[in-house]
Amino acid sequence: MRRINPAAFQIARRETSREINRQITLNLVREKQPISRAELARLMGVRRGAVSLLVNELLRSGLVFEGAKGESKRGRRPTHLYIETRRRCALAVDINATRTSIVVTDLLGEPLIEVSEFPTPRRPQAMVKELVRRIGPLLADHPGFGQCVGLGVAVSGIVDLEGGRLRYSPTLGWRDVDLVTPLKAATGLPVVVENSVKACILAQVWAVTGDAPVDGPVVFVNISDGVGVGIAIDGKLLRGANNIAGEFGHVPLNMYGPACSCGQRGCWEAYVSKRAITGRYLGTDLSWSGSAEPSGPTVKDIVARAREGERRALDTLRETGYYLGRGLSTLVKALDPGRVYVGGEITLAWDLFASTVREGLREHALIREAGETEICVVPLGAHPRLRGAAALVSAPTFAAPTVA
Repeated sequence: MRRINPAAFQIARRETSREINRQITLNLVREKQPISRAELARLMGVRRGAVSLLVNELLRSGLVFEGAKGESKRGRRPTHLYIETRRRCALAVDINATRTSIVVTDLLGEPLIEVSEFPTPRRPQAMVKELVRRIGPLLADHPGFGQCVGLGVAVSGIVDLEGGRLRYSPTLGWRDVDLVTPLKAATGLPVVVENSVKACILAQVWAVTGDAPVDGPVVFVNISDGVGVGIAIDGKLLRGANNIAGEFGHVPLNMYGPACSCGQRGCWEAYVSKRAITGRYLGTDLSWSGSAEPSGPTVKDIVARAREGERRALDTLRETGYYLGRGLSTLVKALDPGRVYVGGEITLAWDLFASTVREGLREHALIREAGETEICVVPLGAHPRLRGAAALVSAPTFAAPTVA
């Protein structure tokens, strides 16, 4: 049950039930398209006439359109409904410590062009300047994409929810950076900035394909330059009082362990990040040295060597998998999620060390069921951070109305 807050609430109006039913209709079209009015009526358990009134409102608003007619064994052929994605688009940007990616998507998060990348500038002002330089031609060269309705930015670090400022990013080394104001001024677009892993879990919550939704907590763990965790409960992002909920990457596994980018010792991130994998392979100190890019072979290099049968590379990945499982056990104890998504470069070798991930999770689980928590791998090619950045722009259109 959910307690009504008597100090902060939104009262139901006469139009509330209709607004809710319209959003239900819109989301059914989004997830089931192509779909007919008759099928909508069946799914909603109402008369077709009632559904037609709701559909007509969505047609007038430009949120859906009527497409080709479907097949029918008898009677009139049904007209199928689709989400209108033909005349609107969104810009998605992912900023991490080493690389920044940009793509244009439709309003369902599907890429319309190839993802472009460039090295992340060390200074925030240079970052904004480079983004603006690249964004203009992307839209100008593709007028057929229609109106760009907004720019979503996923960034590693802690983001101020109200103002969209990046309060602190350990891996970028940035503090109190305003990304919204200069990007909005330069592009003329609405701009939304969010922590990259919160964006990742948002992408999974709003995915129109893939695994069926899970009730209760679901979690996204991204292993890259750092370790980020995004959490959603019943489809809503868990933020906390300061929008820092989910910082499990900075929960220590060993208080005397290697130095982490955040200044503490023995954090989960210090054992499983890209830097940790490289350091483990080379036999050097895993401690953070102040630069975002570790020296030596990349994670891709180590994975390639493991696949070629090199024992050191394989042992490195398996040990990393064990520490990943240990960290997951802490996360499971705190949240008891129905599903954990894992993304980042580490997924390139998942088949090589999945068993040690499960070993670390089972060894530290409080009960047997916790050790068997479902883990779903999200491959790099799925671009979950960019999809999440796109969802920052598009998801509010499909969100449920707030009442009480």
